[in-house]
This record gives sequence, structure tokens and C-alpha cells, in this order.
Amino acid sequence: MKQRDLILFLIASAFLGISQSIDSSVFNNFLHDTFHITVSQRTILEFPREFPGFMVVFVSGALLALGDVRIAAVANVLAAIGMMGLGYLSKDFGIMMIWMTVYSMGQHLFLPVSNSIGMNLADKNNMGKILGRINGVNTAAFLLTSLGTAFVFRFVKVSYPMAYTVGALSFLCSAILIFNMTPHKAKKLGKRLFIRREYKLFYWLSILYGARKQIFITFGPWVLIKVFNQGVTTFAILGFVVAGIGIFFKPIVGTLIDKKGERFVLAAEAILLIAVCMGYALAGNLGFQIETALYITAACYILDQLLTAAGMARSTYLKKIAVNPEEVSPTLSMGISMDHVVAMTVPWLGGLVWNAFGYETVFVLGALIAIANLFITRYIRIAEDDTASSN
Repeated sequence: MKQRDLILFLIASAFLGISQSIDSSVFNNFLHDTFHITVSQRTILEFPREFPGFMVVFVSGALLALGDVRIAAVANVLAAIGMMGLGYLSKDFGIMMIWMTVYSMGQHLFLPVSNSIGMNLADKNNMGKILGRINGVNTAAFLLTSLGTAFVFRFVKVSYPMAYTVGALSFLCSAILIFNMTPHKAKKLGKRLFIRREYKLFYWLSILYGARKQIFITFGPWVLIKVFNQGVTTFAILGFVVAGIGIFFKPIVGTLIDKKGERFVLAAEAILLIAVCMGYALAGNLGFQIETALYITAACYILDQLLTAAGMARSTYLKKIAVNPEEVSPTLSMGISMDHVVAMTVPWLGGLVWNAFGYETVFVLGALIAIANLFITRYIRIAEDDTASSN
């Protein structure tokens, strides 16, 4: 039964890769071309887009009796509805924000239960490997879709509604596959919302991730669009490169989690992020030709996207230190809500910094966040670390 469910979840992850590729390739240019928004408007838009991430702990708590599998199916149905609304019912900026929020709720509701489901489909000693395999399949689908998107937008006239229709149908296919998995209803916990002292390091990792993530989600693409005048085709090509590397990179990260431990992986992520931030900040200011500066910035974009795979280590770390296995999914949801408290404010503050001091300063601040994250990883202590280090 576990093997059957793993196969269903792998196929569902492939369909999600299609939807995520379309979203990644299209969304920022959809905003730019349809509503002609400024950098300030783009940063303000992050508040309603990230608000569902803050609310996910409450929504998932209300749905806790359904269990992770059913919540995942509901999440993908919500994402499909939101994506169709973006494509066909966004007649003005305000209405677009409503559909974006519905879509975002589906995405954010899926995040914590996705890793929880994946870890439940694995044995104790190969959680990283299974999560890496799931992410690898997702990335392979992302790669093929990005290639198709780049080709279609370059040579064929395709409307944004048509692109969003494909993404929505893929979300629905994923929901159907997950719905056919064996449901796992959560045992009663007594209370659905809680904060444990034992998880404080996980909470700090989540908060710092929220700040780091939002700098790159909001300002990374906007540098390519506003500073280097890049369009949908460029983002589709970058998505293709990220996915091509990610097919192999994500399973490797999963294996490193099992062999070297979470502390090693998260510390390596922080060090590489410092380099990425400084690359964004300095590429256009070291006397390079514009093409060279663009390639450096694009390389930073690619590396940042790949480093999101380190999020698996935060999930497996929580799984290993959990006081009660039934607390893993609710605590993952709490971590997402905490990271989004930060994520809702960082774009606004970053926009002020961008306008006052230039985009370079935003990424210098991002490097400082990465340094803080590196410092926090020193305190990760789990029994598996000693074993992992000896392998």
C-alpha cells in the first residue's frame, strides 16, 4: 500500500511541476504586461499574496481531521480555481488580487502536508532520499514544461489565460491522484494550535527562511525584468536550466541529509546564499559589460532556486526532534505561518530600500540574513548528526 501511494504521489508531483513551471515563467510578466505595475506596487502586492501563508496554520488546523492526504487534495483544487480566476476573471487589479489570494492559499496549504506525506511514505533512515526523489520527479516535469513554455511564447502567440488553463488542469489532475491515496487521519492532539519550546530552533529557521525567501521571490525576478529588461522567454529558459540541474541536485541534497545531517546541509545553504546575494548586488557595478552582468545575475537566480531544496532539511530536522509524530504536520504549518509574518513585511521594507538606496542594498541586507541563518545552524543538535558525520 505504501509503495502504491508513493507512486501516486510521485505522479501527482509531476503534474504539480507543470503548474509550478507555468506560474514561475508567467506570473511576473503577467503582472507587468497586464497591469503595468511599478516596483512599489509589486512589493505591496506581496502582502495579499503571502497572507494565506500566515493563515495556513489556522486553515490547516480547521481541516486537521481530514488528515494530510485529503488536505493536500483540497489545496490543489483551491490552487486550480485561483489560477483559472487569474487567467479569466482578473478584469482589474483588485479582482486579480482576490484570485491570486485563492491561488496562494492552495499553494501554501499544500506546502506543509507535502513534506509530511513524503516523510510518512519513507522509512526513518531514508526520509531525505524519498523527499529528494519526489522533488526530482517534480523538477523533471518542471523542466519539460519550462522548455515548452519558452518555445511556445517565443514562436507562437499564446495568451496568459491559455497558459493558466494548462496550469489549472494540472493542479486538478494532481488533486485527483492524491485523493486516491490512502487517507491518514490525524490522531486527536487536544489542541490544534500550539508552540513548543522544544521546537524553537525550527521556528527560528522558519522565520529567517521567510525573510531570505521573500527577498529572492520579489526582488530577484524584478532585477531581471526592470534592470535587464527580460521577458517570459528568459524566465522559461532559466526555469528549464534550474529544472535540468535540479533533477539531479535535489536527490543529491536528499542523500546528503541522510548521510551528512541537517546541520551540514543548512549551513552549506547559508554560505552559498551569501555568495548569491553579493552576486546580485555587485554584478552590475563591477565594470562588466551588460551581457556579462546579466549572466552573473541569471546564475545567481539559478543557484537561489536550486537552494530551495535545502527546505527538505528543515522538515526532516523537525521530524527527528518531534515530541509526538502527530505534531509534525501542525508544526510545519506553524513554521510556514511564522515565516510569512516576516514575508509579508520584507517586500514593503525592501521596496523602500530599493527606492531610497538602489536594488543593490536590498541584496546586501539579504546577505546579512544569510549570515544570521549560518549562525543559527550551529545549534542544530540531533542524534543522527553523530552517525551521519561518521559515514
